[in-house]
Order: sequence, then structure tokens, then C-alpha cells
Amino acid sequence: MADQTRTAATSSAPTSSVDDFFRTEIRAGRVERAEVFAKARKPAYKLWIDFGELGVKRSSAQITARYSAEELVGRTVVAVTNFPPRQIADFMSEVLVLGVPVEGTDEVVLLAPDAEVPIGARVA
Repeated sequence: MADQTRTAATSSAPTSSVDDFFRTEIRAGRVERAEVFAKARKPAYKLWIDFGELGVKRSSAQITARYSAEELVGRTVVAVTNFPPRQIADFMSEVLVLGVPVEGTDEVVLLAPDAEVPIGARVA
């Protein structure tokens, strides 16, 4: 418990409530298509992700340092699905794919379930 208190006390992030968390829709999706996003300022892919009943949503993801476009197809990812769409160059990004940056590198490691889950399932 002391470690959690120390981390919370030294964090510069604003405090969120449980209600804030539950308003954020985080869902599992499967990458159907991935291609290099040539017009992005930083190296990125355009992703088309199937979220089941929500349909296929698009995302721009700066994950090129760790993943090839080919290996992303068929992969289950976790994304925020209820942020407003964001225009990135000539592409409308509709969801935010979640990952963890690797300190000291350009790599981002994608968050993903460690077992099969239903596509579109919401993180609880």
C-alpha cells in the first residue's frame, strides 16, 4: 500500500474518478487491415479494426518501430472507442489504440488480452 501512496503522491497526472473510467469505452478489436501512413508526420500505420457490433473503425498508430503492417493483421488490440474522431493528415482516426512506450526508444508495445476474447468486448 505504501508504494501505491507514494506513486499517487508523486504523479503529476490529475486525479480521475471511477465514474471517469467507466465513461471511457475501452474495447477489444481485431486488426483487419494495416498499411503504411505515408502522410503522417511521424512513422505510423493506418489501421482498420473490427469491433464486432460497433463495426470497423480506423486508427492511426505510431507503432512502426516494433511491428510490421503484415504482422498486425489478425492481431487483437485494445482501444478507446468513444473519443471524438481526429483528423490526421488526410485520414480520420476514430479510435485510440493503446500501448506502452519503451523508454529510450521509438517503440510502443501494444496492450492486448492474453487469451481469446470476443471482438468488441468492453474492458471492465
